[in-house]
Amino acid sequence: MSPAARRSAPAAADLKEKRELFRKVAVVGVDECDEIGIVPHKSVLQLHAEAARNALADAGIDKSEVDAVLTCSAGWASSLQVAEYLGITPSYTDSTAVGGSSFVIHVEHAAAAIAAGICNVALITHGETGHSNRFRQGAGRPGLDPWFPAPQFEAPYHVGGAPTNYALACMRHMHEYGTTHEQLAEIAVATRKWAQLNPKAMMREPLTMEDVLSSRWITYPFHLYDCCLVTDAGGAVVVTSAERARDCRKSPVWVLGSGEATTHQSISQMPDLTQTPARHSGARAFSMAGVRPEEIDVVEVYDSFTYTALVTLEELGFCAKGEGGPFVSGQRTAPGGDLPMNTHGGGLSYTHPGMYGIFLIIEAVRQLRAECGERQVPGAKLALVNGTGGVLSSTGTLILGAD
Repeated sequence: MSPAARRSAPAAADLKEKRELFRKVAVVGVDECDEIGIVPHKSVLQLHAEAARNALADAGIDKSEVDAVLTCSAGWASSLQVAEYLGITPSYTDSTAVGGSSFVIHVEHAAAAIAAGICNVALITHGETGHSNRFRQGAGRPGLDPWFPAPQFEAPYHVGGAPTNYALACMRHMHEYGTTHEQLAEIAVATRKWAQLNPKAMMREPLTMEDVLSSRWITYPFHLYDCCLVTDAGGAVVVTSAERARDCRKSPVWVLGSGEATTHQSISQMPDLTQTPARHSGARAFSMAGVRPEEIDVVEVYDSFTYTALVTLEELGFCAKGEGGPFVSGQRTAPGGDLPMNTHGGGLSYTHPGMYGIFLIIEAVRQLRAECGERQVPGAKLALVNGTGGVLSSTGTLILGAD
């Protein structure tokens, strides 16, 4: 056997084992906090707690059963702080913080811990007051150490903040592949159509292509409606073993495949401005689940900007590299299209408190349970979730399935 074959043989065996293990883990509870959108009268920890209570009720699991807490925050709400606030003494704790993809990655970590017998009921929570923090003295994100690379070598050139960073990547994609403003606008319009079917969505007014293209510039090439909302919101997810899932209130949604990847921190260190780590995390998740992109019924991907969703579809293999623009044209991702995407209205129209990935999981689970009313995708059995964090820096991918 060649060295390459020897290396691939154990890898294949490991993958088979992981696939079997992950099919023994399920998401059994999901929910948001009581109020989302603009909620100035509640703290971050209140949003965590409300979402946790609601998701546990959705699962039919008492808080006393929770033996794992996973979370992260733009501020200081680590798993240590959240567990204390909720009155939980966990045997497994995880505060992995890689931006908006963190909560998707937490599902993989929880599944691995459950499969290894370290814990049995994992509670993943998030709460963030991205909107209201702007008016609160002392609130918000901790400052970056001035000795870190980005403050030294990017900030002096006015590269800083999500819009300017993502604009650099989008402009390169437009240069290399001819992606147009109109193609980006297709995503904003399609996503708003889904939001109009979601009573919890913040932005539900009709949106046209002309509305998008005539809205004010934020950072070229992004118009206002190319950019996500800034809201207050919290969400939670409950993950447990197959054995415990049998006694939960609702049918389990199985974790069939997962993957995580990071490629850089600073935008100047991004290996290729038109590629994201989703090509790595997605390939692993698809391989583990044993399915292909064309088999997915509903797609929930991070849409901090219209470009984020477009490039993610390419990186996950839903279309060839550079063909994202034509692929999303003709309202392909809208209600009635052949690739239902961001069916709750996404970060563009539903909610986006800062780190958003947990809401992708919530919607995917609801779709697979057929709980979405007017926006329900008929017969949905397989869902893909992909969270993106940092400046296209990190990704977590899940393939979820219903019986």
